Amino acid sequence: MSKNAKIAVGGVAVGLILLIWLPWWVAFLIVVGVPIAAYLALEPGQRRRLRRIGRKELGR
Repeated sequence: MSKNAKIAVGGVAVGLILLIWLPWWVAFLIVVGVPIAAYLALEPGQRRRLRRIGRKELGR
């Protein structure tokens, strides 16, 4: 199993656990908020580079 597949399976598992333990809207806020917070933590130059390159090139 590839590294990306392991991350995806782990994310789905965490999401299901959150849905069981928390109300759906709290789980939704966590699932949406974590990537947004990570993006906002980048420096402006890193954000520009991330927007410029394609999704397929992110793993390089």
